[in-house]
Amino acid sequence: MSECILVTGGAGFIGSHVVEKFVEAGYRVAIVDNLSTGKRVNVHPEAAFYEVDIRDAAALERVFAHERPAGISHQAALANVRDSLMHPEAYAAVNVIGTLHLLKLAHQYGVKKVIMASTGGAIYGDQTILPTHEECPAHPLDPYGVSKLACEHYLFSFRHNYGLDYCALRYGNVYGPRQNPYGEAAVVAIYTQKMLNGEAVVINGDGKQQRDFVYAGDVARANLLALRWGSGIYNIGTGIPTDINTVFRSVARLTKYSQAENHGPQKPGEVRVSCLDSGKANRELQWNAEVSLEDGLAQTMAWYRESSPVA
Repeated sequence: MSECILVTGGAGFIGSHVVEKFVEAGYRVAIVDNLSTGKRVNVHPEAAFYEVDIRDAAALERVFAHERPAGISHQAALANVRDSLMHPEAYAAVNVIGTLHLLKLAHQYGVKKVIMASTGGAIYGDQTILPTHEECPAHPLDPYGVSKLACEHYLFSFRHNYGLDYCALRYGNVYGPRQNPYGEAAVVAIYTQKMLNGEAVVINGDGKQQRDFVYAGDVARANLLALRWGSGIYNIGTGIPTDINTVFRSVARLTKYSQAENHGPQKPGEVRVSCLDSGKANRELQWNAEVSLEDGLAQTMAWYRESSPVA
């Protein structure tokens, strides 16, 4: 029997792409997801599914006892910067305590490696070094970024004390099919859904804020490679900064959207530029972003035309 990989948040946007990669690679996959943001329609038909919250240590242990995973891809998290400012205790409970439950069980059940979804933008904050590399100081400005940095430190501690290997993948701005168009950072999904519906689109501020947009399939492949190689922290991005105005125009062209650009107020606390140097991932994980923004937007658009995302 093939090794089991446990994917937390496997019914979510990124997690469902990760599950696909592991299934395609021949692994047996078990999904843990409480469906707070994940959707049953995203559950891979070949994966075992457990509707479990990672804060429920007892229920989580029953999954470990039954599946005996060899590896974990930990995608489950609360991930809304502004919401974290209002509910910091929830982000500590889910992102930090939930992750600790996983790490304790991973050690107890002999898991070989943990891969954790971390964040490039929220952990680094505003940087003077661009593209930003892993040795740059981590100064998160919000409880979401703080919670992810805390988890990275716990990963290091478990490796040091118990030999539990890990890769923490600091994602850029992930986009692609199945992204919820009602989230905070899902600018591609938001614009796509609104433009296809012929609704007005509001660009926050001057639209010159820049992000490192990385396709979900490339992120999923990074998780697969991280199971096999590497140890420590890795940026997962393209190294190419793209401003929001460019995204608006590209999506408008693909959807044949004719309404003019409409700029609203700048969101408070928004990072101006986020761009990741992924040279370390290329050297140690044999990973690089393969899907261009143009191709990724086209693939995303095709999915949205054929599907009706559920809020």
